[in-house]
Amino acid sequence: MDYLVIGAGPAGLQLGHFLQRTGRDHVVLEAEDTPGSYFRTFPRHRKLISINKPHTGWTDPELNLRMDWNSLLSDDPDLRFTRYTEEYFPSADLLVDYFADYAAKTGVQVEYGTRVTSIDRDTEFRIATDTGRTYSAKRVIVATGLARPYIPDIPGIETTESYGEVSVDPRDFTDHRVLILGKGNSAFETADNLVANAALIHVLGPESLRFAWRTHFSGDLRAVNNNFLDTYQLKSQNLVLDATVEKIELRDAEYHVTLRYSRRPKTVTLVYDRVITCTGFRMDTGVFTDRVRPRLTMNDRFADLTPAWESANVPGLYFAGTLTQVLDRRKFTSSVLHGFRYGVRALHHVLEQRYEGAVWPGEDLPADPDVVAGAILARVNRSSGLWNQFGFLADVLVLKDDGTSRLLEEIPVGLALAERPGAHFVTITLEYGSGYPAIDPFDVAAGRAWEDDPATEALYMHPVLRRYRDGELVETRHLPEDVANDWTGEAEYRAPVRELVAVR
Repeated sequence: MDYLVIGAGPAGLQLGHFLQRTGRDHVVLEAEDTPGSYFRTFPRHRKLISINKPHTGWTDPELNLRMDWNSLLSDDPDLRFTRYTEEYFPSADLLVDYFADYAAKTGVQVEYGTRVTSIDRDTEFRIATDTGRTYSAKRVIVATGLARPYIPDIPGIETTESYGEVSVDPRDFTDHRVLILGKGNSAFETADNLVANAALIHVLGPESLRFAWRTHFSGDLRAVNNNFLDTYQLKSQNLVLDATVEKIELRDAEYHVTLRYSRRPKTVTLVYDRVITCTGFRMDTGVFTDRVRPRLTMNDRFADLTPAWESANVPGLYFAGTLTQVLDRRKFTSSVLHGFRYGVRALHHVLEQRYEGAVWPGEDLPADPDVVAGAILARVNRSSGLWNQFGFLADVLVLKDDGTSRLLEEIPVGLALAERPGAHFVTITLEYGSGYPAIDPFDVAAGRAWEDDPATEALYMHPVLRRYRDGELVETRHLPEDVANDWTGEAEYRAPVRELVAVR
């Protein structure tokens, strides 16, 4: 076959839908008996942190996707997660139901109960499974998510309890001294669950907290999970520690944890009844033979990828979904569904372009700068892909010598710069301002001096146009932010865009 997708989580379902819609020879293999099985277990306390907003005031389904972080892409209006509940942070159980409905209604070709046991290649990839069947495929797309816990190299950490297995009944921790390793959402979700019962809770990691409301990276600590910080700052028996654990020793049912503070030359040993490891996840590489083993990066947690989501050292081996966040480097949204659903669509365009002779979706535009400016502004005012994959996906305007142009939709910026769709082109992105980390978005020195200083740009989401010629950046224009995200005005938006695209 041409394409074999491993995993029927949200990314595998999304890609399977696109492959099926274009009539490609493919199959999706899933180890479990239902799609989206990860969400049967995670998050452990069952509340999603992906927003669900059925009521936006808009009737445009494309605009509604900007505020709908759980739906997969399809042409069926019934396959929107917003129809399942009005809860802003819904239950993960509903997401499991939604994925099953999506798979059934779209007819994605999934073979359930088929676990991949090895991946090898001679002339084609050879995928062995626990059913005894072996598949051959020209290309493999891994969409398994982060299937294994990431365990730091700390002596004694094997004696601790893991986020994926620890009890979620707070009564099991009554009067216990609890240490939680990690400072992400899983750590604080766990701490919030235990705060009424545990005697004390310490949340520990080597670096300072990173708040999603400040970094715009939704994998950083979300406000919905940070109630624990009140108990720390208001003098409860709870702490958030910036420290590195040097060793963990289990003695007579007590954990003696030696830690070194990050900001002062001091090492201490503290004693706890329970230690819970919430240090994240990594990809599982155990199924790859040496001939097709992808090179790893970021503490060996992710495969090293090209801007086209292809393994940097194994041609024809692609990745989809949260595994592709390696290209974001904690800046954008490829780690979460509302981001990678657009990444998967773009990956499908890559596959279509490389192997099926298709052209990248776009619109041919006449030699009229006003028409071109109107097309660009129509996209930034409506596209959910540019909005949710801010800074990562770009529309690309290819400027031709005869004055005409072609507007290509939602290309990864890195791919556009690597492959250069034309000698002269403009990338159009939606981006936040460049003030992080020095600027607190809730404490901006507002006023004319701020607005008139071009170095500050706009702090909130706004369109950014960058013009490239022969691979070199020659011009950047930040259009002003707007409180209603309405980038249509003549003087502030249409005129500067028209001026930029008129340059040849």
